[in-house]
Amino acid sequence: MERLEDYLRLNAARTPDKMAVVGEKVSVTYAQLWRRVQSRAEELRSRGCRPGQAVLTRASQTVDFLVDYFATHLIGSVAVPLESQIPEERFRAFEAFLKASTIPLGTADILFTTGTTGESKGVMISHETLIANAENLVEAQGYSSGLTFILAGPLNHIGTLSKVYPVILTGGTLLLLEGMKDLNRFFAALDGPSAPFATFLVPASLRLLMAWSGEKLRAYSSLIEFIETGAAPLAQADMDRLCELLPHTRLYNTYASTETGIVCTHDFNGDKRVAGCLGRPMRHSCVFITPEGTVACQGKTLMLGYVGEPGKTASILRDGTLFTHDNGWLDSEGMLRLTGRADDVINVGGFKVAPSEVEDVALSLPEVADCVCVPAHHPIMGSVLKLFVVLADGASLDRKRLARHIHSSLEPYKVPTLYEPVDHVQRTYNGKIDRKYYRSGL
Repeated sequence: MERLEDYLRLNAARTPDKMAVVGEKVSVTYAQLWRRVQSRAEELRSRGCRPGQAVLTRASQTVDFLVDYFATHLIGSVAVPLESQIPEERFRAFEAFLKASTIPLGTADILFTTGTTGESKGVMISHETLIANAENLVEAQGYSSGLTFILAGPLNHIGTLSKVYPVILTGGTLLLLEGMKDLNRFFAALDGPSAPFATFLVPASLRLLMAWSGEKLRAYSSLIEFIETGAAPLAQADMDRLCELLPHTRLYNTYASTETGIVCTHDFNGDKRVAGCLGRPMRHSCVFITPEGTVACQGKTLMLGYVGEPGKTASILRDGTLFTHDNGWLDSEGMLRLTGRADDVINVGGFKVAPSEVEDVALSLPEVADCVCVPAHHPIMGSVLKLFVVLADGASLDRKRLARHIHSSLEPYKVPTLYEPVDHVQRTYNGKIDRKYYRSGL
């Protein structure tokens, strides 16, 4: 079983009538999905698609997208899922770039990621890596054939797309949702007959869910087997609130990226409910801390490299080790603890401050719905910290109270000097704070 499609074919033979994908308009059993994938594969061949060729698609939350994705693999081509709303001009630019690039044999997917740098990089992922990621998640988080996994995030991003792998591996059911803007659709899905459920939600979506429908979420506690989060730091206050609402649900904080694959995970509703604790490496992964204090990863889940960018690949991937820009350490139990991104650290008067640490403390106040800590220039003090604050409904900004609250938990040099209310925090499509946006405005 070398590819996901091998498991899809096996499930179609073993459990043909089992529901494979439940969409908002179309649903298919495993037998129906496999027939559609085979038919689509023939269409792609007749269109001239060949092994090793990049096949670009818009990653919609539909059965059709998944059919395209699996069919592309089936004929040996490379799946390149792009944002569903990507403009045609940008779509064609990616197409031209890939046509002029060399793609190694064995590449399954190319995922374009911008992170917070704003620079598009095509991450090449092998079929072996897809299976390794799937096995990591199955073993560490307990996927099973009886599970229905709700996919509410963008399927061109590793956070959500990687959940397709273990569900197909175990013969479970995928339930597709168009994001989390309509919370009623999320709860309507939980009202369906396919319990138990699991899902992956970025911290911003979890915060939205708890703020607007916290008590309603509590009522569904018995139906939710686990929730995984990642892509951005989860604040301590959000962890505490989620555990209180879902006392019997496994709640996983995961260390993963497009480049590293799915590496570590930790159920913070079991023990060690600590912000930044991401657990131990999974079956196919290994982590260590470099002398510079950053996280390095090894194992089967690493990317092959950046397509068309050998120099950028060599800058972080050398001799089977991927060197990240994440600051972290391993505790006495071998659990990975993150302390922020090395390139996000703010220098204030010679002291180094991780902005996520300040944001985490600020978010523990009920009047703070969201926030971002950035460097700013002060005419007298020079470089200082500034906190942009999104206030909860009906709240007003009390700068002195907020400063006192932060000072009660952090050293004085970590307390922002400036505070400003804003309507929202600028984030990337996968829920990370877009720090490049704020740096560009300084």
